[in-house]
Amino acid sequence: MSAAEERPTPKGTSGSGQDANLHPVTGEVRHGGVTARAMVIGAIGAGLVGIIGPYSVHVLRGSAMEYDFSSPLALFLFFFVAAGPNFLILRLRRQLALTPGELVTVYGMMVMASPIVTMGIMSQILPIISGPSYFANPQNKFVEEVLPFLKPWLLPIGAAQPQALMMKYFYEGLPPGMSIPWGVWLPPMLTWAPMLMALFLAMISMMILLRKQWVENERLAYPLTLLPLELVGARSAGVPVILKQITFWIGFAISAGLAILVGVHAYYPSVPAPNLAMYADVIKDTWRMWFRVSFPMIGFFYLVNLDVTFSLWAFNLVFQSVDAALKVLGLAKTGADPFGCATHNFKFLGTGAFVALLISTVWVARHHLRLVWERVIGRGDPRIDKEEVLSYPAAFWVLVASTVVMAVWLNLTGMPAIAIPIFLLFAFIFFFGLTRIVVESGMAEAVAPTIAPTITPTILGTAALGRQGMMSLALQFVYSSDIRTFVMVSAANSLRMSTVIQSGHRRLFWAYLIGIAVAFAASFWLTVSYGYKIGATNMLPWFFQSVPTLGYKWAQAKLTAAPGPVTGGWGILGGGALVYLLLAVARFRFMNWPLHPLGFALGPVWIMSAIWFSAFLSWLFKGVILRYGGYRTYLFLRPFFLGLMLGQYSINVLWLGVDTLTGRTGISLFWI
Repeated sequence: MSAAEERPTPKGTSGSGQDANLHPVTGEVRHGGVTARAMVIGAIGAGLVGIIGPYSVHVLRGSAMEYDFSSPLALFLFFFVAAGPNFLILRLRRQLALTPGELVTVYGMMVMASPIVTMGIMSQILPIISGPSYFANPQNKFVEEVLPFLKPWLLPIGAAQPQALMMKYFYEGLPPGMSIPWGVWLPPMLTWAPMLMALFLAMISMMILLRKQWVENERLAYPLTLLPLELVGARSAGVPVILKQITFWIGFAISAGLAILVGVHAYYPSVPAPNLAMYADVIKDTWRMWFRVSFPMIGFFYLVNLDVTFSLWAFNLVFQSVDAALKVLGLAKTGADPFGCATHNFKFLGTGAFVALLISTVWVARHHLRLVWERVIGRGDPRIDKEEVLSYPAAFWVLVASTVVMAVWLNLTGMPAIAIPIFLLFAFIFFFGLTRIVVESGMAEAVAPTIAPTITPTILGTAALGRQGMMSLALQFVYSSDIRTFVMVSAANSLRMSTVIQSGHRRLFWAYLIGIAVAFAASFWLTVSYGYKIGATNMLPWFFQSVPTLGYKWAQAKLTAAPGPVTGGWGILGGGALVYLLLAVARFRFMNWPLHPLGFALGPVWIMSAIWFSAFLSWLFKGVILRYGGYRTYLFLRPFFLGLMLGQYSINVLWLGVDTLTGRTGISLFWI
């Protein structure tokens, strides 16, 4: 079943009896625009995301709500608005309710905020720029080998020196009577702002240029948008009919009930709790296979094509078995890079697949990109981009200007000119590839096979970078290392939902930027405040004990080993690209070809090994439903799987409230 078959275009009129303004491809009712009240509500929502997100992981040590692309906190807050106050107003005085266009604006601002508040930016930048000072000691030689090669303007004031007093207070807590030294932190936030804003603008611009191709020409599934679109009432004249469907609430009750049992068990151990993450040691000390049941992932996978879901779990099992065989035979390579998302054996293979993913995507979009270029140079149809949040010329030149700003900024941090294009190229290959994977496969918990900072010296050799350049790469771990969430995916999903907006599309661009800015400010305030209040070392250990030194230790190790370019890896990279392209060609050439190339690209990464069983279960359920119940049964049961997602996320958030009231910490109901 194709994505187009799973998204039929309805015909008819709206609930008001007037002719519906239907989108010609998605079939969704276009109603309402980007209004001031929607932007105000969206900004409030972005602020809540910026506060609740870091509070949940750093203070409560509870369920992580903004680690991944699914943005569960934003989805829950949107559910609260759409199913609570707005649904009530719809029933009482419909003309006062938020329109679908306004609701999409609110959700888009919260989704754009989600990658900023923890894993995406804030929980990376604060420890990375402060860690070298606090953790410097004679053993790690940070005083001699790291701090002298970091530009002081990139660090908090005084943090270029070991054991700076304000950094000590940040990690250990302020003495009584002292106020938070905001002035120490504001200058580096301002000096990082050009790079981060250029990065975000480049990501948004790329998705603007490709929105029509992916949504209207290729009709990709965008599974992460289906539930919010149902809550908007995109196909039902602004009325969220899903809230009236019993199948939705049954799915909600199942995942919510099991999550409640997990939470109650943490308070009262005598109450049994389900174990949804089991494993089997297939080969002792060599191959541990996980059988994890993730209700949200089962729900997302239900919404995509069967060949995609099958390929995700099947390729992963192949990679798991090959990796185990290499270990048994003593052929496995060791020494994985930090944030190494694929084993050392497969990182080049997976990187090649991501390169080919970009090439094949651009090739398929070549006719659309030609139209875009004609519009940029003033020869194309000026109506082609009338529903985009930026015109194509504006988006193109924003992309160009952002790239220049990033290149100049990187050079000022000490990165050699020869390394900058390679670093930026691979950074965006991974950003772009993961975005395509998420919008086509529903793999909301995705990572790349490796990261741009570590592959750059692999290609050039550390001698070409020098110590200054390697330390600059270590600083770029802020936004290009643990890339489980970033703005490009949020932009892609938000722009997909913009098809229900009838007017004011251009204002949506500014709404996105407001959401990002509010979330940045809120999460910065929350994280720094609690760092000085309770001591950052008492916050989540991964972010404030591991992340602060990980990149610098990697750079030191590479400089000590002084490796040249890893030319052998280039051949494996090329092989990975070739396999991906062959799979892509076979999928287009042969009817019923069962293997999707995205499965090969994502197969070797560690998080797929944790998710494969959920992909298998969803593939099995959907396959049986379509075979024996047909498409009508598939549509009838779809709300059930959407309920599975929302039930889990809702209890995660509500339990954070329970923990806040009781003062309990360390209770996590959900990981992926």
